Amino acid sequence: MTDFDRELDASGLNCPLPILRAKKALGDMALGQVLKIISTDQGSVKDFEAFAKQTNNPLLSSGEQGGKFVFFLRKT
Repeated sequence: MTDFDRELDASGLNCPLPILRAKKALGDMALGQVLKIISTDQGSVKDFEAFAKQTNNPLLSSGEQGGKFVFFLRKT
């Protein structure tokens, strides 16, 4: 379990909405804080890997829990 500062539930949303919501949430967060994202979109696995590289916000972990995908991003 990774500690986090804010949670974003993007369940039921399809690409690109989980990424857009995560980008907005990160914009409201302080440097070093961690955002937990929950998504049901299978495409979000590759999307968040690419998003982390493009924005230099490290993807701390990702995985599947109960049919949902969970990501942890650190704001830099």
